[in-house]
Amino acid sequence: MAASELYTKFARVWIPDPEEVWKSAELLKDYKPGDKVLLLHLEEGKDLEYRLDPKTKELPHLRNPDILVGENDLTALSYLHEPAVLHNLRVRFIDSKLIYTYCGIVLVAINPYEQLPIYGEDIINAYSGQNMGDMDPHIFAVAEEAYKQMARDERNQSIIVSGESGAGKTVSAKYAMRYFATVSGSASEANVEEKVLASNPIMESIGNAKTTRNDNSSRFGKYIEIGFDKRYRIIGANMRTYLLEKSRVVFQAEEERNYHIFYQLCASAKLPEFKMLRLGNANDFNYTKQGGSPMIEGVDDAKEMAHTRQACTLLGISESYQMGIFRILAGILHLGNVGFTSRDADSCTIPPKHEPLCIFCDLMGVDYEEMCHWLCHRKLATATETYIKPISKLQATNARDALAKHIYAKLFNWIVDHVNQALHSAVKQHSFIGVLDIYGFETFEVNSFEQFCINYANEKLQQQFNMHVFKLEQEEYMKEQIPWTLIDFYDNQPCINLIESKLGILDLLDEECKMPKGTDDTWAQKLYNTHLNKCTLFEKPRLSNKAFIIQHFADKVEYQCEGFLEKNKDTVFEEQIKVLKSSKFKMLPELFQDDEKAISPTSATSSGRTLLTRAPAKPTKGRPGQMAKEHKKTVGHQFRNSLHLLMETLNATTPHYVRCIKPNDFKFPFTFDEKRAVQQLRACGVLETIRISAAGFPSRWTYQEFFSRYRVLMKQKDVLSDRKQTCKNVLEKLILDKDKYQFGKTKIFFRAGQVAYLEKLRADKLRAACIRIQKTIRGWLLRKKYLRMRKAAITVQRYVRGYQARCYAKFLRRTKAATIIQKYWRMYVVRRRYKIRRAATIVLQSYLRGFLARNRYRKILREHKAVIIQKWVRGWLARTHYKRSMHAIIYLQCCFRRMMAKRELKKLKIEARSVERYKKLHIGMENKIMQLQRKVDEQNKDYKCLMEKLTNLEGIYNSETEKLRSDLERLQLSEEEAKVATGRVLSLQEEIAKLRKDLEQTRSEKKYIEEHADRYKQETEQLVSNLKEENTLLKQEKESLNHRIVEQAKEMTETMEKKLVEETKQLELDLNDERLRYQNLLNEFSRLEERYDDLKEEMTLMVHVPKPGHKRTDSTHSSNESEYTFSSEIAEMEDIPLRTEEPTEKKVPLDMSLFLKLQKRVTELEQEKQVMQDELDRKEEQVLRSKAKEEERPQIRGAELEYESLKRQELESENKKLKNELNELRKALSEKSAPEVTAPGAPAYRVLMEQLTSVSEELDVRKEEVLILRSQLVSQKEAIQPKDDKNTMTDSTILLEDVQKMKDKGEIAQAYIGLKETNRLLESQLQSQKRSHENEAEALRGEIQSLKEENNRQQQLLAQNLQLPPEARIEASLQHEITRLTNENLDLMEQLEKQDKTVRKLKKQLKVFAKKIGELEVGQMENISPGQIIDEPIRPVNIPRKEKDFQGMLEYKKEDEQKLVKNLILELKPRGVAVNLIPGLPAYILFMCVRHADYLNDDQKVRSLLTSTINSIKKVLKKRGDDFETVSFWLSNTCRFLHCLKQYSGEEGFMKHNTSRQNEHCLTNFDLAEYRQVLSDLAIQIYQQLVRVLENILQPMIVSGMLEHETIQGVSGVKPTGLRKRTSSIADEGTYTLDSILRQLNSFHSVMCQHGMDPELIKQVVKQMFYIVGAITLNNLLLRKDMCSWSKGMQIRYNVSQLEEWLRDKNLMNSGAKETLEPLIQAAQLLQVKKKTDDDAEAICSMCNALTTAQIVKVLNLYTPVNEFEERVSVSFIRTIQMRLRDRKDSPQLLMDAKHIFPVTFPFNPSSLALETIQIPASLGLGFISRV
Repeated sequence: MAASELYTKFARVWIPDPEEVWKSAELLKDYKPGDKVLLLHLEEGKDLEYRLDPKTKELPHLRNPDILVGENDLTALSYLHEPAVLHNLRVRFIDSKLIYTYCGIVLVAINPYEQLPIYGEDIINAYSGQNMGDMDPHIFAVAEEAYKQMARDERNQSIIVSGESGAGKTVSAKYAMRYFATVSGSASEANVEEKVLASNPIMESIGNAKTTRNDNSSRFGKYIEIGFDKRYRIIGANMRTYLLEKSRVVFQAEEERNYHIFYQLCASAKLPEFKMLRLGNANDFNYTKQGGSPMIEGVDDAKEMAHTRQACTLLGISESYQMGIFRILAGILHLGNVGFTSRDADSCTIPPKHEPLCIFCDLMGVDYEEMCHWLCHRKLATATETYIKPISKLQATNARDALAKHIYAKLFNWIVDHVNQALHSAVKQHSFIGVLDIYGFETFEVNSFEQFCINYANEKLQQQFNMHVFKLEQEEYMKEQIPWTLIDFYDNQPCINLIESKLGILDLLDEECKMPKGTDDTWAQKLYNTHLNKCTLFEKPRLSNKAFIIQHFADKVEYQCEGFLEKNKDTVFEEQIKVLKSSKFKMLPELFQDDEKAISPTSATSSGRTLLTRAPAKPTKGRPGQMAKEHKKTVGHQFRNSLHLLMETLNATTPHYVRCIKPNDFKFPFTFDEKRAVQQLRACGVLETIRISAAGFPSRWTYQEFFSRYRVLMKQKDVLSDRKQTCKNVLEKLILDKDKYQFGKTKIFFRAGQVAYLEKLRADKLRAACIRIQKTIRGWLLRKKYLRMRKAAITVQRYVRGYQARCYAKFLRRTKAATIIQKYWRMYVVRRRYKIRRAATIVLQSYLRGFLARNRYRKILREHKAVIIQKWVRGWLARTHYKRSMHAIIYLQCCFRRMMAKRELKKLKIEARSVERYKKLHIGMENKIMQLQRKVDEQNKDYKCLMEKLTNLEGIYNSETEKLRSDLERLQLSEEEAKVATGRVLSLQEEIAKLRKDLEQTRSEKKYIEEHADRYKQETEQLVSNLKEENTLLKQEKESLNHRIVEQAKEMTETMEKKLVEETKQLELDLNDERLRYQNLLNEFSRLEERYDDLKEEMTLMVHVPKPGHKRTDSTHSSNESEYTFSSEIAEMEDIPLRTEEPTEKKVPLDMSLFLKLQKRVTELEQEKQVMQDELDRKEEQVLRSKAKEEERPQIRGAELEYESLKRQELESENKKLKNELNELRKALSEKSAPEVTAPGAPAYRVLMEQLTSVSEELDVRKEEVLILRSQLVSQKEAIQPKDDKNTMTDSTILLEDVQKMKDKGEIAQAYIGLKETNRLLESQLQSQKRSHENEAEALRGEIQSLKEENNRQQQLLAQNLQLPPEARIEASLQHEITRLTNENLDLMEQLEKQDKTVRKLKKQLKVFAKKIGELEVGQMENISPGQIIDEPIRPVNIPRKEKDFQGMLEYKKEDEQKLVKNLILELKPRGVAVNLIPGLPAYILFMCVRHADYLNDDQKVRSLLTSTINSIKKVLKKRGDDFETVSFWLSNTCRFLHCLKQYSGEEGFMKHNTSRQNEHCLTNFDLAEYRQVLSDLAIQIYQQLVRVLENILQPMIVSGMLEHETIQGVSGVKPTGLRKRTSSIADEGTYTLDSILRQLNSFHSVMCQHGMDPELIKQVVKQMFYIVGAITLNNLLLRKDMCSWSKGMQIRYNVSQLEEWLRDKNLMNSGAKETLEPLIQAAQLLQVKKKTDDDAEAICSMCNALTTAQIVKVLNLYTPVNEFEERVSVSFIRTIQMRLRDRKDSPQLLMDAKHIFPVTFPFNPSSLALETIQIPASLGLGFISRV
């Protein structure tokens, strides 16, 4: 098909754009040949007329189909051109947040300027072992490919990392090295990687600087070789550096800095150790202030200095050398401040005692005068004489700068040499992987010698890259046997020749440097004369005679000639170097030792690889005799040599390319600048790779993939059994031009654009099929809809017509009824209206008449009242008039009479003055005197009569007087009484008056009060009514509050229940985490133990080679192998040179001790769990109390008192319980105390001292055992017989030979030393136990004190309880009494149990001590027969037994122990004899042997058998640990052995399910709880090994079976792939499928069931298997973009349903295995759900609760449509998901931990099998044991 035929309407194309580089548009009409204009519609909505070039008539580039956009490999694009590459990179970088993309063999890495979680160890593990095309692009994939090819092809590899400054080259190289260190699989390698990474701060400080483009730009190139041994583990590294930018030391452009180290020194100048350097601010030095930017934002130079010093220390650079480095660097800074003064035009001088020069000389240890002289002079040598010439100021300044640059370069090389020494390994290097971190193509506004060298190096690398790509293409064509046509690709050899050939630019530059008067101008003229108009790649700028232009592969670059000669010469005066060499500072001459050495840069090793033990910036020199000549080599010549050396190294390796792209110049995260990206893509050769690929056949499909993808384009008759022929036939019909494709051996090769054409045909065919299907479906749906509508219309009509008829009939009935109703209603209405009117009329009349009568009455009443008022008014007026008249008359009378009286008075006053008046008065007086005289005479007569009468009366009077005196006295008394009475009366009267007054006041108050009471009553009534209303409201509110309280209480209860459940889950998680840590520790211990064994064997083989036929047996085996003794690892390591073949059992004491320590740790953790549970209970009590406080006050008080009472009762019971325990301890102490341990003190102290005494006695017993065993070793010399097994010690001959060998080799003394060490360890244990007991005593005292305080508090609470009402008090006392009795009963039961345990323990101890005494008396414990032991009176063994009644025990001789272990464990094959055995038979046999040893009370036999059993199981698992059946078999038997030890231990918790006969078989003498823990730990180790075995078996199947294989055929299509082919999803013969996984699961399950594994343990194994399947599947899904599609989600869900069905068939749905697949299920659902609206986002957030936010976002970013009908997930939707999930607190880790192992538990599973019924098959070869 012609290319022009693709330019049809709606076809999308790319057109150039000055801003966006390329812009997308759509054709508005078909293109016809000859058209000069294309009508286009831009994406922003504008129409455009695009004119074609009239000369070339090139059409614009076509866009790829949407399903190809965002591909992992750019070569998978159908149209390979620049806009397609740019768009694909942009979509992946911006929309999908993917920074890595393949471009054929090149990995394009775009710097995200953001930390991404894609470099963790989980990602490394995911990429390890994977094919490069199977996973998404990553630097780890490139590193894995290099590592795999190194191991597979036995060929050295190179990873070439290039790019602009700031593109991320160093970071990419660092991640590659981290990957090698991780996958190489040894701890020591990480140290090498740490050292390599530690070299980064050093190399960055001395080789990196701030530029205008990058704050941390590497100003040198480096090549790091990572060396590997034969097992491909890292053993060392070597660094080689290239072209250090020395000019930066003396000059920096604007906004740039010198090397970081100078600013770090200035920032740390105030440190005490740096005082001698006399540094200051960076602006004080000429070499650090030129750029005007001494600070970098966000960088602390002082902290960076500390990191640099730490790195130096880590790499072995001592403090003295570090200070020497800093002295030299400080000297360079001071040298830059040295100033010169011109004396004349040709000479200059330095001021005397110039301070900067003085400091420089002091720091460098050179003479001031000499240095001052040679800075201003130079020595010229001619053929006949030598003379000294002064130099000008400019020359002196240049010489000073050259010296500074030279010193810095030498120091740089010295540091690199020391870094290489630190990374060097003494082990021979087998192969290596080189990582080249080198500068990319550079072009600036002003390009000088440095850019010329950099671009020259990139030309060489690009040539090598092009040749490699061309070679790969050629190999691919030849491999597929297709016709080979020469691909025209850009060959940059002419450009390289222009630079390095004879009379090339470098040659002319070196020649000009040799000229005495050579300048940059003369060199430029030579360039013009030699190459201008002769070489098309060389040009001259129009406006300059001091520059030239070279057409590089990436772009044209204009170089300024100024400075080329000076930089190329790198002239340093020899006299200045000699002055520095004569320095007293020892380190300084070391820097210039290279000038005196000669090492050929081209010397090679015997293997042909270049030696890279050095790392100078420039290659070293030739022979020693040519020192002066070699010293004059130019920089260009040196760089060319080192570049040739690098190219030789790279050509001898297989290269891998990483091209780093800088997306923008502003370091904005995930911001893509198209212009900058295109520049770098052109410069780094990516587009050239695309062009080479596009020139040939870039699209390649296997025949099966092509058939699967384009089956839709074939007819049924075209499909043949031969897929290859089918594809050929179809292609010949679809593509007529046969040059557009080629048929290879296994693939079909397509030209560019043909896959897009096929995709168009496929899409058209699918679209036509969809249209046909839609047409048919829509017709069928509409026909169905029409029939349904017609049927519905008929039904509706029928019902409507019936309804209408019924409505008409109803209308008629209603009309007739309405007429009747109207008649009666109208009558009723009229009648009612009449009655209403009549009644209204009557009412109106009555009211009117009443009104008129009332008016008349009121009128009469008013008239009557008016008359009365008139009467009274008129009377009042009359009276008033009368009163006024009377008052006036009286007043007038008074006035008149007064006037008359005044006149009379005046007249009398006049008369009184006259005589007549007096006469008149005397006349009256005489008459009166006469009258008075007569009266006197009459009175005298009367007087005389009276006197007589008086005399008579005197007597009477005297008598009467006496009488009256008495009466008077009586009366006086009466008077006094009367006075008193009168007073009383007066007081009573006063009181009465007062009372009357009070009465009046009271009456008034009463009246007031009554009035107030009335008002108050009214107010009260009103208030009562208001209160009633309020009460009603309050009741309602109370009810609502009660309802709310109930709801809140319910909510609080639910909340607390949830909280309780959560805390319980948290506690379970914590317990599982602790159990997991414990099991991981066991796993690590077993790994280290195996490693120790391997190293020990290697050392044994290396140090001692045994003689043929001579095998030494161990003679140090003794009863030290107990759980109470252990030796340190140090002692074992010291014994290695003395003991050549130490048996495995010798490590048992160490194992046991560690296991017991771990057991103690588990016990402590269980105690911590109990403490946490108690804390949880307290929280629940607090919640209950807070809930109770919500009730009413009386209820609160009662509840509190009741709670406090119960609490007090509980505490009193606990107090009493503790007292009972103390009494029990005292009692136990009094029963077993010795006389010497009765010292006074606290009871707890005495108990603890008793325990210490028992421990001391145990230690003495151990010492006695040691002495006995030593005596046995001496006494059994003559009774020993040889035996093959070196670990058995019961045979006397073996012991004799061993003793003799020990004597020969001095091992008796060594054994004695070991025993002494054991005794010391026991004594140290005793001391530590004594200290711990003392601490426990102090803790007990503290607890007693706290209990006393608690008791006092409870008494106070009891006093408060007495204040309760009688009823509550009685109830509380009854509860208290019931609680007290219950607690006492429980305490008594506990005391009884403890006493029983104490009795059993004491009996066992008594038996042990009795046995010890018997051994001491007899002298040889080995020879005591079971019958003798039974005869001892102290054995609590039932002697009378039935002879034929088997007791479920097996008897064996002690010398047969090794034979028993060998036949039953070491040589037992699970697939052989063990298949027909009873499940767990070896465990039953071993336990029956243990029972017999327990029956004999032989602790040594028990200990020896258990130790041998454990070690033998370990041996078997170490030997056949990769066999699932073996591991499963011994896991089952170990668990059964553990269950037997529990079931027959005699502990009540394990005896519940036993029969009475089984209870009789319980162990009687020994408590093997500690060995149970050891066996439990062994079972954990076996379980972990089982998990590793099944993981190794399942792992190759999971990805292929769960992801790649199409279980539902035809659902998922195969997309076009690039050069890096992915694993085909089409099932081949060797491909695993889901059925393979299910078959393997069935195999695992059947094996475990056959071995009798516990069902709970099988569930845990299945759960672990399903977790591995889910984790590996999900991890690969997250790292494979091609797997994230709708169809793949359907495949995964189907596969998961098959796994669930398998669980149902095996009845394992409750094992928790299904839950482990939940993340995978949710990921599959996420691929299938709708992903557009906010509702979809909400549904996804609620659905994917088992996935982390990072995983959800990753799946959405990776979602890729397989067909054009699917749509990508929009960026806005992903951001919506991120916003909704921002509050979710989950792990930021992307991948699941596939290596995670759930903590395993071994639930107790008793056996119903009776021991006495077990028969031993003869096939086991255990005829030497007998049933008892």
